[in-house]
Amino acid sequence: MNDLSNRVKGIIFITFSAFGFAGMSAFVKLAGELPSFQKTFFRNLVSCIIALIFIIKNKESFFGKKESQKLLILRSTLGTIGIVLNYYSIDKLILSDANMLNKLSPFFVIIFSALFLGEKINLKQIIAIIIAFIGALFIIKPSFNLDMFPFIIGILGAVFAAGAYTCLRTLGSKEKHYTIVFYFSLFSLIVIFPFMMAVYRPMTSLQLFYLLMAGVFASVGQFGITIAYKYAPAKEISIFDYSNIIFSAVISFIVFGALPDTLSFIGYGVIFIASLYMFIYNKKLDKVEGK
Repeated sequence: MNDLSNRVKGIIFITFSAFGFAGMSAFVKLAGELPSFQKTFFRNLVSCIIALIFIIKNKESFFGKKESQKLLILRSTLGTIGIVLNYYSIDKLILSDANMLNKLSPFFVIIFSALFLGEKINLKQIIAIIIAFIGALFIIKPSFNLDMFPFIIGILGAVFAAGAYTCLRTLGSKEKHYTIVFYFSLFSLIVIFPFMMAVYRPMTSLQLFYLLMAGVFASVGQFGITIAYKYAPAKEISIFDYSNIIFSAVISFIVFGALPDTLSFIGYGVIFIASLYMFIYNKKLDKVEGK
């Protein structure tokens, strides 16, 4: 590993992260017809414990700086809502469809960064966003009936995730990633608990195992992507995060015997092309700016 360049290390870790999140989605779906609040609680319980261990080991702050509290709370609120919505769509849709809709979040980040962080949005970014949403329409296949509801929830999950990621763009330079993950996980547990108890369904030991494994794989995904961006900038390696869709499609076929239809595959390709377009554009922009 020491012989590899930082960019290659970043690619390895972000691909590892993508596998982690694909595994998380599979275990969430395997847990069956349990409320999304219940699934979110047990998923974040594992993440909270793992982040706590890292904080104690590295002697980091549990709750961060005083001046970071508003952003930490906002990030945690948006992230919690995003997970609940994402888990609902995972339950109702083919795994790779749900995960690809969630991968629309980088395009929403561009919009939110322009609205809330004052970052300029240019014509090329607008074109990429439009292309990505055309791809989403191939996956959703609008029918204007209740069949669209899980797809809409999946897109809303991406919107809230993008809001959380936008907060992270500011928080990342102020707080350690262990602190951010622990704060988010603990906040989520406290907020979700009453909702979970209101709709709680008894679980078999196998369902509990699936949910705990979802938490383990989610932690692999979270820490994998954090380490990846430590080695290389997002602009250089973020495109490899879309390997998640390949992992999801393979897992969906092997475990659930389900494959996306032709229109969904076309949608995946269109969204990937939009992402590749932005990836190439960012690389060219870095060369022009001498980065």
